Amino acid sequence: MSNQQTRKRHADLVDRMANTLGIDLEEKIMEGQLQIDTLGDAVLACTGCSNPEYCDHWMDQQNDTTDQAPDYCRNTEIFNFLKDGKSV
Repeated sequence: MSNQQTRKRHADLVDRMANTLGIDLEEKIMEGQLQIDTLGDAVLACTGCSNPEYCDHWMDQQNDTTDQAPDYCRNTEIFNFLKDGKSV
């Protein structure tokens, strides 16, 4: 997979995880709670995941939104801050 394809795949995973957690990343950016650079860092952290297929599977198993990202998620802290209304 090319670097561009990898980044796109993980950008989609970050967005999907945020949605699964009830977080609208675009809204958080517009509110000033999430910086574009931080979102880029989250995508970069996600690219380091050794098993993105498991992440896909985990999100497929969620019936609706859930309160907590799985323990292995490299962006749990960012998602927790956003859910708590804190800026990152």
